[in-house]
Amino acid sequence: MALPVGSALAERYLVYVGTYTGAKSKGIHAFRTDPAAGIIEDLGLVAETPNPTFLALHPNGRVLYAANEVGEFAGKPGGAVTGFEIDGATGRLKAINSASTVGGGPCHLVVDRTGRQVLVANYGGGSVASIPIDPSGRLGSHSAFQQHRGGSANPSRQKEPHAHSINVSADNRFAFAADLGTDRVYVYPFDPARGLQAEPLAQSPRLPPGSGPRHFAFHPSGKFAYVINEMLSTVTVFRYTASSGALAEVQTIPTLPAGFSGGSSTAEVVVHPNGKFVYGSNRGHDSLAIYSVDAGSGRLTLAGHHLTGGKTPRNFNIDPSGRTLWAANQSTDNIVVFAVDPDTGSLKRTGQELNLGSPVCVKFLKVP
Repeated sequence: MALPVGSALAERYLVYVGTYTGAKSKGIHAFRTDPAAGIIEDLGLVAETPNPTFLALHPNGRVLYAANEVGEFAGKPGGAVTGFEIDGATGRLKAINSASTVGGGPCHLVVDRTGRQVLVANYGGGSVASIPIDPSGRLGSHSAFQQHRGGSANPSRQKEPHAHSINVSADNRFAFAADLGTDRVYVYPFDPARGLQAEPLAQSPRLPPGSGPRHFAFHPSGKFAYVINEMLSTVTVFRYTASSGALAEVQTIPTLPAGFSGGSSTAEVVVHPNGKFVYGSNRGHDSLAIYSVDAGSGRLTLAGHHLTGGKTPRNFNIDPSGRTLWAANQSTDNIVVFAVDPDTGSLKRTGQELNLGSPVCVKFLKVP
C-alpha cells in the first residue's frame, strides 16, 4: 500500500510496529516512510514472534529487540527478549536469538547508550533485569535481576509490584523503572559492562497513592522528566539532577478534560523532539492530551486534546523530524497518522490510516 506521494525524498525511516499476536497479527510489522513527502509504504509482516508488544533499537541501527510478553520461556517461568538483524534495504528482520527475562510478562525494554545491555521491565513478575549483548547483537544470560516488593493503595491493581517501563539517562549512569504496583520510580545505578547495579537508590521517588506510574520520558534538555500515571490519569513532572540521578517532583497535572466522567486510563508519554510539547495517551477517552512546556521549569500547561481516530491508544510515537505522530489504537486494529504543528503542538489528521491487528508499539529507524 503506497499512500500519497509528495516531492523529493528527504529523511526516510523504517517504522516497526510491535503487536499482540493472534488471528490478526503474527508478529512485527514494518512500514517505510518519508514524512516530508507524505509517503508511507506498507512492508507487511517482517518477523513472526509471539506477543512482541514493545520494541527497542540498538544504537548501531542494525539490530532490533522485542519483548515477548509471555509467561513461560524454554519451559521455565519468565518472558523473553528476542533480537533481530535488520535488513535496511527491505526492512525484514532475521532472528538472532532469544533470552529469558527471568520475570514473567515483560512489557517494556530499552537498549543502553553503548549497545551492550538490554534492560527489561517485567509487569507480571514485578521485576527488572539487564541482559548483555555481544558485538554481533546476540543476547546472553541476564547480567542482573532486581525483584521489586510491596504494593500500594488500590487493592485490585496494586497488591504486588508491576514494573511497567525502564529507561536510561543520557549519560548512561542511571536506569529508571516506573512500577505501577508500588507507585514508585526506582532509580538504579547502571554500568554498561555489568548491567543494573545493586539496589535502587534510597531517593527513588514515590508517587501519590493509587497513581500507577507507567511510562517515563526525558526532556531533550536532560533537565526534566515526565511520568504518566495510568490509574489516576495524570502526568507528573520531575526536575532531574544528572550528577546524582535524583528526581524532584515539580507538578502533577490531569490528562483528561475537566468534567469527564467515563472510564479511562493512560498509557504513553512522549516529548516532542523540539522540547516545546509533551503528549500523553488516554485509553477510554481515546485521545492525546497535548501540553506546552515551560522551558525554565519543565512545568506543563494543558493546550488541548485530540481524538486518536480509534479505541485504546496503547502507544504512539513522533518521528525524529517532529513532523508526524503515529497513534496505535490497539482495540480498533489501526494506526492513525497526524501532522504536528511545530509552533503550537496541535495535531491534524493526514488522511493516512494503517490497518493491522492489535498494534502496541511504534519505533522509527532513520535509513539512508
